[in-house]
Amino acid sequence: MAQANVSSRRAGTGFTLVEAVVALAIAAVLAAVAYPSYMAQLRKSRRTDAVVALMQVEQAQERWRGSHRAYAGDLATAPPLGLGLRTLSTDGYYALALADAGAAGYVVTATAVAGRSQAADGACPALAVVVNRGNVQRTPPACWSR
Repeated sequence: MAQANVSSRRAGTGFTLVEAVVALAIAAVLAAVAYPSYMAQLRKSRRTDAVVALMQVEQAQERWRGSHRAYAGDLATAPPLGLGLRTLSTDGYYALALADAGAAGYVVTATAVAGRSQAADGACPALAVVVNRGNVQRTPPACWSR
């Protein structure tokens, strides 16, 4: 009688192959649903890199304009000829470009760097600040909200 009791305990331990495959399939489905959502949230949070870089350019331009008749036309050239800023955002997800700089305003754009994960951000591949006669417009508006 002790013999039968020991063998019945052994049969009840562990997982069968079918149970393991079902558990693995459930985990795979959950991962397939969760991963794209995770990446979308990660890209959204990385837009902060562009926002911060653009705001740094705005501040530097206003400091420049306080001493000059027009906004600076060059990001990277060191002062006194330019702003002396980097052309990449702090974390390197966005490339910065300055255009149409003059006495009335300028346009600065942050574009997602190709080859980085942020380049797949279909909703906001580029963010821009347009300053025109003291008015500031940030585009696209949805990309600037938290």
